Amino acid sequence: MPQIHLPFQYATDKNESGLTSFSGLPLYMEMANASGLCGAIKNSLQTKVQGWNDFQIIRSLILLNLAGGDCVEDIERLENDEGLSTILVKAETHGMKRKERRAHEKRFRKAKGRALPSISVIRRYLETFHAEDEESKRVKGNAFIPAPNNYLQILLTINSVLVQFAEQKNPTKTATLDQDATLSATHKRTALYCYEKYKAYQPFNTYWAEQGMLVHSEFRDGNVPAGFEQLRILQESLASLPEGIEHVYLRSDTAGYQQDLLSYCAEGKNARFGVIEFAISARVTKGFKSSVSQLPESAWRPITKEDAQGKRTPSGQEWAEVCFVPDWACKSKKAPDYRYIAIREAMAEQQEIQGLEPVSIQQELPFQTIHLSNRCYKIFGLVTNRSIDGEALIHWQRERCGASEKVHSVEKEELTGGQFPSQKFGANAAWWQIMILAFNLNVLMKQLALPAILKTKGLKKLRLYVIGVAGKVIRHARGLLIKLSGGQATINLITAIREHIAVLAIPPPLLTG
Repeated sequence: MPQIHLPFQYATDKNESGLTSFSGLPLYMEMANASGLCGAIKNSLQTKVQGWNDFQIIRSLILLNLAGGDCVEDIERLENDEGLSTILVKAETHGMKRKERRAHEKRFRKAKGRALPSISVIRRYLETFHAEDEESKRVKGNAFIPAPNNYLQILLTINSVLVQFAEQKNPTKTATLDQDATLSATHKRTALYCYEKYKAYQPFNTYWAEQGMLVHSEFRDGNVPAGFEQLRILQESLASLPEGIEHVYLRSDTAGYQQDLLSYCAEGKNARFGVIEFAISARVTKGFKSSVSQLPESAWRPITKEDAQGKRTPSGQEWAEVCFVPDWACKSKKAPDYRYIAIREAMAEQQEIQGLEPVSIQQELPFQTIHLSNRCYKIFGLVTNRSIDGEALIHWQRERCGASEKVHSVEKEELTGGQFPSQKFGANAAWWQIMILAFNLNVLMKQLALPAILKTKGLKKLRLYVIGVAGKVIRHARGLLIKLSGGQATINLITAIREHIAVLAIPPPLLTG
């Protein structure tokens, strides 16, 4: 044997070993059951594909997301995990009588031993969510969102079960909604080009900051502007919020700087929540710049940041209140007051190079600039109907950026939102929505069942310590026993998580007078 090799060899195990690389995945199945997700899928969707029902296929795709797969073909990795397959089959027949169990096991004409649907079955299933009559309306240069067919519409409503469960177990009276779109690149032939000039889809998320969950996510083509029909999405998001929410706040980037959205929130047009307080990045228009240029230097105040020692130091940016009223806000005397804040940041002075013509800064930079007191500044705007301190408002609005970018990263890098299975828009929309279910299920697991040390960790860490624990599945007394690797510490962790989930499934006691 060459010296470059270490002293071990690989060989296949021909025996029925029952080994699994995913001993922690069944915990997520139990959380899905405890939260009502399993029941919602079974009771809502009635689509069948070659003997497989909706619950079996959607459950398989949720597990695929959590296990780290990113395409339909990765389902075979889970199917070939003998221990996991044994657990899945046993879970499906749990509680059945012998006759029902035998009928269940004979449901296939071929490949009777499969615990998860095949690649072709999953692809055909996803295509049932596609509305072919909407395809002709998806054209270059036209912002259009295909209407979901009946199956996709039902699938979109299932997410509310997880949101309701989160509020039931961890109640809060406040919902801060962060709205943002994200580009997910693709090479699909039928995909359309985005503003960055590559093919992409551009889903639009509404994130509930207090619960860390996505209350709404709409799948869109790449050519659809981020703010397209944003008011409608806000209304749908508000309708999906659980009972008990009393105060709603909204944060958005400049895509949300729209007259109908601002007036809807400021004028209290929502029957349930009334006035919705917001902070939305404002477009730096010519009129806004003119108002900023009239501010005295004494109007500008520093924006601070917190260092590693917890002390606040200047960030290099400054803010000021701006007396600015856009034209659309002047049309009615009863219109609410909109408060505008300007943020400036000094730019490094450019040195002139002999022989080169000066370059127009504004044409080259992705942000607006303004000259104040003989110096060039980056300039940004913020509009709000809140009355809190300006610097506090700026920090509050910027919390959206970190959360939204993190959610986008998880969707596309750690779950299956970065790769799409089909040329058909509806199939990809269903694929995205099932990913959202996996995202929120993982949030429930972290918030309600995991120990404190793991609550803030990402899926990468959870796959190492919880999901990807190796084990051996053994049949014992008409049940299954999973022997875990990792010693007593791992057993204690998995057992504690399972006990937390068991408590969650117990309905709260009825209150008597």
